[in-house]
Amino acid sequence: MNAGDEQVFAEQRESFGRISGLIDEAESIVICAHTNPDGDALGSGLALGQLIRQHWEGKRVTNLLADDDVVPRLYRFLPGADSFVRASEYEGDPDLFIVVDLSVTPRLNNARAVLERSRHVAVMDHHPSNAPFGDVFLVRPDAAASGVIVAEFGLFLGAHITPDIANCLFCAIVTDTGRFQYQNADSEAFECASMLVDAGASPSMISLNVYQSFRLAYLHLESVVMGRIVTFDHGRISYSYATAADLERTGALPDECDGLIDVVRSVEGTEVALFLKELPDGSVRGNLRSKGEHDISGVARSLGGGGHKAAAGFTSTTGIDATLATVLPQLQAVLASSDAGTAG
Repeated sequence: MNAGDEQVFAEQRESFGRISGLIDEAESIVICAHTNPDGDALGSGLALGQLIRQHWEGKRVTNLLADDDVVPRLYRFLPGADSFVRASEYEGDPDLFIVVDLSVTPRLNNARAVLERSRHVAVMDHHPSNAPFGDVFLVRPDAAASGVIVAEFGLFLGAHITPDIANCLFCAIVTDTGRFQYQNADSEAFECASMLVDAGASPSMISLNVYQSFRLAYLHLESVVMGRIVTFDHGRISYSYATAADLERTGALPDECDGLIDVVRSVEGTEVALFLKELPDGSVRGNLRSKGEHDISGVARSLGGGGHKAAAGFTSTTGIDATLATVLPQLQAVLASSDAGTAG
């Protein structure tokens, strides 16, 4: 470990201590992640809730969903997934609101109102942010997943990592690293994953549920998306999309489509990839991925979204064609900027 790493972990331990102090003082605690939650958001939040209940008996802990939707089908196997409460239905004034896998308040959606009436706020995240908020703002962009930070919080507490906690956290890490294939799959992520397997996590069970249990309707939609993949800028950019009519015709559900961006990303020679999904209300959910050192998070932020350097997302209300017309030139600019930096 170099001096920079030592400072990062020292600061993290200090933040863990402050978060622990807030939990000590709180009677009612809510935990919530971002709108359209993924495996890291759901797994990290569930694991943190279980850690708090175990280490602080008697605390009233509620896991919230930022949206009025249900937990995405692929993640309903997670221990505790049936305990989520929709933020719009939560009427309490919590002593502590813990934001997980998110570092900007607008993406809390319905849960933002709960945060605003909470006595204290803590943040545990790994997305870059230049607008800190709350009493404790623990953000580590170098961490592969929020699940890594929550796992290390459990170790800081000296808590017993149960198999249920371990499975939630392993799911968080494996999904945010793309099955340990993305650039963020570093030694810290592997060390955490190893510890979680020792604690009872089942990689095969998680893989079976997340990556090997697709409905036939989804696979039919995937074939449509694959047939639409287009590349340009000498093959460096690839994109595809699915319309609301595609989902209706195939019977695929919107929450099943998150993995389609990896189909687009897999094209040989592609350096940045875009997948657009049109929802029944006409809005468009965009997913971005990059290979190498290209940073596409700024493109997502320009459209009101966010994410990491290599993986980000956004929502648009202008339709698929207009969204493509907006995003593709920005992706070209990202590549041009990277080329200029390399040449310099």
